[in-house]
Order: sequence, then C-alpha cells, then structure tokens
Amino acid sequence: MRLPTRPDEKTVLDCLTRGTLEVDARVLPASNATFVGEISGSGLTMRCVYKPVRGERPLWDFPTGTLAAREVAAYEVSRQAGWNVVPATVLGDGPFGPGMVQEWVETGHTELVGLVPEGQVPRGWRHVLDAWDADERPVSLVHADDPALRRMTVFDAVVNNADRKAGHVLAADQAGTVAPAAGSTVRGCDHGLTFHSDDKLRTVLWGWAGDPLVDADLQPVRSLLVALDGGGELRALLERLLSGRELSRLRFRAQLLLQRRHFPLPPEGWRAVPWPIF
Repeated sequence: MRLPTRPDEKTVLDCLTRGTLEVDARVLPASNATFVGEISGSGLTMRCVYKPVRGERPLWDFPTGTLAAREVAAYEVSRQAGWNVVPATVLGDGPFGPGMVQEWVETGHTELVGLVPEGQVPRGWRHVLDAWDADERPVSLVHADDPALRRMTVFDAVVNNADRKAGHVLAADQAGTVAPAAGSTVRGCDHGLTFHSDDKLRTVLWGWAGDPLVDADLQPVRSLLVALDGGGELRALLERLLSGRELSRLRFRAQLLLQRRHFPLPPEGWRAVPWPIF
C-alpha cells in the first residue's frame, strides 16, 4: 500500500497565504482572538489556526499590532536555520481581516511537560522548579529529557520567547503537512511574544539551564548567522517583519550562545516562567 504523499512546502505556504478560509471554532481561553478553521487553495485543503491582527490585545511591552508578524518571523527563523519546531505560518487573510494563518498540528496523548510530587522526578525527565498546586500540595514542574525539546529550548533562547507555556509545546500525532528534518514530531505554537529587544526569556523548559551546548545544538545557530550575514532571503524578510533593533538583538543573542556554549540560566530580577504555566 502506498502512503499518501505530503504536499511540498511551497504548496502548503501558497494555500495558507492565498486560500479561502472558513472559520468553524474559536479558542476561548486564548488571550488574543484565535480561530480554527479550514483553508482551501492550490489544490489542497487543510486545517489551520487564524489570529487576526485586529483581535490582538494591546500589551504594555510589545508594539500593538505586531504579534502576527512575530509569529511569521519565528517560523521563518525556525525553518531556514534548521530548527523546524514551528508549523508552517504566514501572513494571510480571513473573515476578520489580515492576520497570522498557521498549519494546524494534531496533538497526540504524549505529555512533554508536567507536574509530579515534589522531588519525584521520573527517569528521563528534567526538573524545572518546585511549587504548590491548586490544592496546596508540594509539586515539581518537570519536562522530558528529549532531543526535540533541546532544539526548542535553543530556538527559544535565540528568538527571545517570552511565553513558552506547557500548552505551547505540542507532541504531534504526525510531523505535519511538511515533513521536518530529523523526523521530529515536537512542535511549538504561539510565538507572538518573541524578538523583543529587551531580554524577556520565559519558559517551562529550564531543565538544561547552565548545561553545555554541544555542536548539534549550535548548528542551527550558526546557520542562522550565515543567513543573516549573507543578506539573502531571510534577512530581507525579517527586515519587513521586525524593527532594526530587534533584528540586531536577534543576531547578538545568536552570537552570545556560540561564545558561551551553554544553555541560558533563568534571569534574575523578573519572572523566569510564563503564567499560567499550562
């Protein structure tokens, strides 16, 4: 039996950018207006997430109306540097106007971040922090010691992700419409709070904090710097999506990781994990 052929990346991006979008549900817990629907175009029909710019809630620290562009920038950095942790994402259009349109990722039953009784970290997991749950029981926040999560952690450090909640880590049933490098099926979503020029890294993936980075961890960082310094497609695209200072700081963070060669440590002076955690 022949397995169905995956559409090529260009077809997926064309569908997301120019296809006809029909919304059939809204994600109510989301901070910003977030819809789920079906998009058809370029001979393809697929599920997608749609976040119109007009539905973005104003924030004190991010310029209003820029979150959709940041989500697209995160995808392009992830794709062109080789992290491959962000589903296909474009600036498209829908019933509520222009916004971010992203390939839907069907999640499985695997949990990659969770709570365990305090100190009882399972084999193959990493400890993040200790706290109390809603019933005032002592618990530990942990995440899987997984190579795909290592990649995501380095990616988050480079793009300065201020909102890596547990719910933004997706263990997919399959890799997605476009097959990723290395066969990874771990994806991340909600990258609107990225690329700020100030240090704002907030994540539930602190389990490797301070550990050495190996060459495999740093290869996408090197690829990113080559792409940025080469003045090609990625740099031109990011110049349209981000401010000049934000682009400069992106390059600075990548260079710093290569120089220090260890995972970042939680920042001092502000909250190191997003809230709510899940």
